[in-house]
Amino acid sequence: MSPNTIGALLMMASMASFTLNDTLIKMTDGAVPLMQLLVIRGVISSVLIVVMARWLGAIHFRIARRDWGLIAVRSGAEVGAAYFFITALLNMPLANVTAILQVLPLTVAVGAALFLREPLGWRRMSAILIGFMGMLLIVRPGAEGFSVWSVYALIAVACVTVRDLATRRLSEEVPSMTVTLVAALTVTLFAGVSGSGSAWVPIDLRLALLIGGASVFIIGGYFFSVQVMRVGEISFIAPFRYTGLIWALVLGWLVFGDWPSSLTLLGAAIVVATGLFTLYRERQVSGG
Repeated sequence: MSPNTIGALLMMASMASFTLNDTLIKMTDGAVPLMQLLVIRGVISSVLIVVMARWLGAIHFRIARRDWGLIAVRSGAEVGAAYFFITALLNMPLANVTAILQVLPLTVAVGAALFLREPLGWRRMSAILIGFMGMLLIVRPGAEGFSVWSVYALIAVACVTVRDLATRRLSEEVPSMTVTLVAALTVTLFAGVSGSGSAWVPIDLRLALLIGGASVFIIGGYFFSVQVMRVGEISFIAPFRYTGLIWALVLGWLVFGDWPSSLTLLGAAIVVATGLFTLYRERQVSGG
């Protein structure tokens, strides 16, 4: 398979893994305090990552100082993304919070222009502004439609943007498993320290199975999200991020009985369309 085909498959796998993780976490319905949930999920996923990495021989820590700096930035962003996204997820319908995340290709394009000096012409800038308007239809700031959880989801978008930009700057010599393990350990450590003063609640079999399943799927999400930024052309691969919205719509309806409002769906369609146009322009400018 070509690098672009592999990248597209990795992106779809990443979106499926993250959305299945999100579904299982949301099914806990707040029965477990957030920091306790993150610690348990983090410990299980970290142990599984170490076992997998040692079996595959795909991990080492002989990494240049520059790359360690990028990994630190990326891991910090992962902590912010985990906290703000899961908090929003536990208080919003799955499809709605996932729809907000669809602005990521637009925010990554802006971030790449600002910090990586990648070109951003007026057409793509116009598409980004239109996409921002579509995002407002999803969030609907105002006396009746405004929700603080929507703001949490937007902060998560900013964190994931930083994460993806840092990943793009990593050297090829850095093993993806190492980056995945450091991210998992950082989130777990943050949750452990933040929740050290809070009492833990007992976990029954159902909750244990939900958190255990989420631990498995988050490994796929972490690993594939690293790999996908290092294979093929970003402009070709990025549109496959939108498969996450399809997963969220289907699972949100099947598992929770949620279906977004017409305005949310319209906003999501505008964001997806402008994101696709932005990526199309990127391919044209790069001669792809």
